[in-house]
Amino acid sequence: MPSNETVRLQRTLGGALGVLVLGAALVYHFFPRVFHVDPATMTARRPASTGFAAPAGQRAPRTPLDAEVDAGPPLTLAPAGVIASRMNKGNQHLPEQLSADTPEVQALLARAGKAMQEGRLVGSEDSAAALYAQALKDKPDSRAAAQGLNQVRAQLVAQIGQDIAVGDADSAQDLLDGLRDLPNTAGDVAQLEQGLKTLAKVRPMLAQAASLLQQGKVDQPQGASALDLYRQVQGLDPQNAMAEQGIFQVQRAVLDRALAAVAQNDFAAADRALAEAETIRPGAQQLVDVRNRVEGIRRQRASGLLAQARSALDAGNLDLAQRLAGQAQALQPDLKGIDAFQQQLTNARLYASYKPGQVFSDRFVDLPGHTPAMVVIPTGSFRMGAPDGEGDRTDAETPAHQVTLNKGFAMARAEVTVGQFREFVRASGYQPDSIRRGGASVYDERSGVLRDDSSATWQDDYAGRPAADELPVVNISWRDAKAYAAWLGERTGKRYRLPSEAEFEYALRGGTQTRFWWGGQAPTRKVENLTGSGDRSPSGRRWSNAFPGYRDGYWGPAPVASFMANPFGLYDIDGNVSEWVADCWHDNYVRAPVNGSAWLNPGCSVHVVRGGSWGSSPDQVRSAYRQGADGGVRSARVGFRVVREL
Repeated sequence: MPSNETVRLQRTLGGALGVLVLGAALVYHFFPRVFHVDPATMTARRPASTGFAAPAGQRAPRTPLDAEVDAGPPLTLAPAGVIASRMNKGNQHLPEQLSADTPEVQALLARAGKAMQEGRLVGSEDSAAALYAQALKDKPDSRAAAQGLNQVRAQLVAQIGQDIAVGDADSAQDLLDGLRDLPNTAGDVAQLEQGLKTLAKVRPMLAQAASLLQQGKVDQPQGASALDLYRQVQGLDPQNAMAEQGIFQVQRAVLDRALAAVAQNDFAAADRALAEAETIRPGAQQLVDVRNRVEGIRRQRASGLLAQARSALDAGNLDLAQRLAGQAQALQPDLKGIDAFQQQLTNARLYASYKPGQVFSDRFVDLPGHTPAMVVIPTGSFRMGAPDGEGDRTDAETPAHQVTLNKGFAMARAEVTVGQFREFVRASGYQPDSIRRGGASVYDERSGVLRDDSSATWQDDYAGRPAADELPVVNISWRDAKAYAAWLGERTGKRYRLPSEAEFEYALRGGTQTRFWWGGQAPTRKVENLTGSGDRSPSGRRWSNAFPGYRDGYWGPAPVASFMANPFGLYDIDGNVSEWVADCWHDNYVRAPVNGSAWLNPGCSVHVVRGGSWGSSPDQVRSAYRQGADGGVRSARVGFRVVREL
């Protein structure tokens, strides 16, 4: 941020530049005929003094610098001698010399040249003008004398013009009196006299403007400020150097105001000051420099706020992180990294700093092991239930209604496996219902249906054989599934539970609204473990109602994640085994929650089962299909997966 010392230095530099501008006005403002240039494109600087003392009515000597006429500085920066030389180049109306100058004339010319070098142009018999005039009188065809007199005239015109440009009326008037005595100067004198009249009008205005500038009334009050007076002067004298310098100082003061505002972190005030400075001198270099400086400080300040916001986010203070990020973005809307941070903040609010689609596992805090792999489900809205016109829909799937899930959650990528459930039973000592109450259902190959088997347990597969660890656990009651989720929560310190019915359908659809998550018809590739017309049981049985032309190679459950994931990254969500959800069973969706929460009634015994299985008919695999089952049922077609709150 700018210090007081920096501001003082800027003002000192501005003042120095002002002195240069004050000394830069050129006579071309008054003599466009002489210069043969467009005055609107030129500004002038007053040359520095040579240091020679000059008699009254005469000027300090200035070197013509004829060698600089072509190779020297541009006209807008040239000293009076260079300007005079250029004027002479365009005004060489010299007589035709018939004979050489006499020694007497040559002596006069030498004295005149010396007077020119010493700055004695007019005002005495020994001045350059008087000596050149005497030489012409003695020899009217002397080209050197005529040329010298032209140089005197050009030098006077240039110096008078500079005096007028910088407001030195007394000096200009003295030299103008000498110019009148020279031949062929009527036009020059008339223009210079007009310049003096204009100077007489604007001098009081310039003095008043300078006083207002010193009082700090640079641009306010409107109509009575230094800026207003300088504008009025420019209206009378568009090329007035002092007015131009004054406006430069006004803009400098406004820019100092911008820097002072930045020092107080008031970037809005700084922007207002910069906008005002732009109207004073559009595109000025000092405006560009200050604007770049303000923008640099703005970026630095915004980056610092964003860094603080990141620290607040890391510390879990989301409100402070949001506030700091908002301040950073207000300072610099296009700040690098702000969009990514806002996404991080959104993820922190909705997904506990995870991001949609991310896969993770929580480690147990009190024993070796970790949870099933979880995938983060994005927030969103969907139409729950079967739409009008969907074939095979039941009353239980109506009315279709909009559900919005504002909070992200993570769902197990696949169904809980036999191996994962076995780890739970060993570590907790829990007794599943298939053992505590005895028995489960198994598939009877002879009849082709499920039958109760008092010896079957959760450790068996669909046919009653010992199950491999990678198969989905079946013959699990609703109570068993709920107990496993609660155990994960105890081991991790996180909130694990069964999914709500709305969460399950939302996750199953994966952002689609079609009959199945893969489309509206029978699959043309292996998407899930489904009933297909090409599947065969070990004894050669076929499904009586199956997807035509589909074959997945399994009769009964397949190892989890053997097929494709749906758009949300979930495996077996609509095949392999159906799954328990948390909700109590209701005959339809009348008065169902619309926020994604589970629909529960105290003491209910019948719960919802969602998703298709290895033995479901095509109409039972529809995304909207739902069925109810007693919570104590243990079926070879039903398993479960868990949800973790974020």
